[in-house]
Amino acid sequence: MSDASIVNRWDSIVVIELRNIVLECVASCLQARWPSGRIAAFASVIDWMASISDDDAGDVLIMLGIGGRRASDDVVMNAMSQLREAAPGCRIVLMGDEEDAPQILEALDLGARGYVPTSASLSVAVEAMKLVGVGGTYIPASSLTSSRKLICEGSQANPLAMAGRFTARQAAVVDALRQGKANKIIAYELNMRESTVKVHVRNIMRKLKAKNRTEVAFMTSAQHPSAAPC
Repeated sequence: MSDASIVNRWDSIVVIELRNIVLECVASCLQARWPSGRIAAFASVIDWMASISDDDAGDVLIMLGIGGRRASDDVVMNAMSQLREAAPGCRIVLMGDEEDAPQILEALDLGARGYVPTSASLSVAVEAMKLVGVGGTYIPASSLTSSRKLICEGSQANPLAMAGRFTARQAAVVDALRQGKANKIIAYELNMRESTVKVHVRNIMRKLKAKNRTEVAFMTSAQHPSAAPC
């Protein structure tokens, strides 16, 4: 599939980044690679939302720069929520300074279709956007390789994560839900923000098609068939 057909499939490619030099650099690189495409650059989600009409809020590929923030930061989660509300069919790629495995897993848990660390080259960023544009998911292999021990230890410690149904953090939240713990307690014990716990709970319920926390606890119990590997 050609670069031009990717742009034709998606109405536009939007780059949102507070740091002007990074914004201009990334936007210029994308425009040079896809000269026939519509590359739009904005310093904030609000600026982009103010510029669009209903006709513009269709399929859109978005690169959201988060700098040194964690993917689970309230600011990032709010930004992604705003983007989805404005353009429900959008595909979001996060670009951030952190590149550890938990950061990438948090990004995917939030619904991002890719994560590009700022340590990567602009060429890698372009290829990541191309991959997401055709329906793929981009994860930097170097980040996962360097964190392999952490991932493996987390999976071995929790059968739910090992089964492939949940990430290690989601599995830890499930364990806490089984014990009837409140979100505040879960956040404290797992060193998360309470808002992050709520996101994990929603994603867990969505994966299991559970209606409430009680159903999650029942469906993931060791004796229940739903706990078996998918």
